[in-house]
Amino acid sequence: MPVAVIFLISLTANVLSGFLKKGMLSRYGSGKGRHQLFNGITSLVAVLALLVLGFPKSISPFTLGLGVLFGVVTAVQNLATLQALDVGPLSYTTVLINLSTLIPTLSGYFIWSEPISPVQIAGIGLLVVCFALSVEGGDGQKKTSLRWLLWTLLAFVCTGAIGVMQKWHQSTDYKGELDGFLVVALGISTLYSAAMLLILKGRKSCESQCKHYAGWKPLLIMAVFGICVALNNKLNLFLSGAMDAAIFYPVMNGGGLIATTVGACLLLRERLTKRRWIGMAVGIVAVILLCDPFR
Repeated sequence: MPVAVIFLISLTANVLSGFLKKGMLSRYGSGKGRHQLFNGITSLVAVLALLVLGFPKSISPFTLGLGVLFGVVTAVQNLATLQALDVGPLSYTTVLINLSTLIPTLSGYFIWSEPISPVQIAGIGLLVVCFALSVEGGDGQKKTSLRWLLWTLLAFVCTGAIGVMQKWHQSTDYKGELDGFLVVALGISTLYSAAMLLILKGRKSCESQCKHYAGWKPLLIMAVFGICVALNNKLNLFLSGAMDAAIFYPVMNGGGLIATTVGACLLLRERLTKRRWIGMAVGIVAVILLCDPFR
């Protein structure tokens, strides 16, 4: 299957999972208990889906170790993002965490000696502008603080490290152990959420939050979300080794943002401000430059 087709399938799964999560949170509410239950169930479904798609025949010590590290970093990233959003402004937090795509993007050049043309550098710069224009603050936004900054920086580093580890695994002789790597990583994510739920179990707020997720509709949403996560992770892991980092990571993040914005306008009938329309236009130009049509 052509790489471009695999990329589009992965992008579609990524956008669909975003809409599902947004719909889940808007309909059934948010909170630490709900988040951990959501992450635990969807990660478990993703593990089962990956086992159906391709049961790992063998797992080397390298894949096992990196998979465990990947799962731990993903869990820390989830926790740091939640804490940053809890104590700080949504707009600034979103922009800074999105900018973490620069870490795996530049790693392709500095670690794996992948070329980056001046046109692609311009595209990366425009993508930064796109992220900044795509979110807007308001009077009700929480204020920044040192605590917020530390949590946001931790989420920024962990999010970027996730991309680097994907590229690392797929740049070795163990890249054929893709399924085993993801099963281990998502298994760690499942165990993390289970442990957090046990810690939060004694709190009445957690119990009342989790009750809202009981029923076939929320369970169906989480099941579909988990399948999308499995598909997206499997294809992204493959693409991280098949495409240059300077193209894959920015285009996946920027393309996902643009596709989600367009989908919100068409399906959810959300209205965009002039600022966000400009941001989307800048993002489209950035994606085109990142693919470097002049090469």
